[in-house]
Amino acid sequence: MSKTRVTTIRQPAGQAEELEFVARVDGIAASELIREAIAAHLDKRRSDPDFQARLRERIAADQQILKRLAE
Repeated sequence: MSKTRVTTIRQPAGQAEELEFVARVDGIAASELIREAIAAHLDKRRSDPDFQARLRERIAADQQILKRLAE
C-alpha cells in the first residue's frame, strides 16, 4: 500500500470477536478483512444506480454552494 490513513472504529464486543475469528479462519489480519469489506462496499456503491443518482444530486448541490462561496 502506498499512503495509508489510520481510522478508529467502535464496534460491539461480539462483532469484534466474530471479526477476529473470521480473520483467523481466513488466515489474515482483522485489519485486512476490514479493508476488503470496505473495498467491496465501495465497489457495490459504484455500481448502484440509486446511489449514483444521489451522488450526482449531491455534487450538483455542492457545486452551487461552492459557486456562492467564490463570489
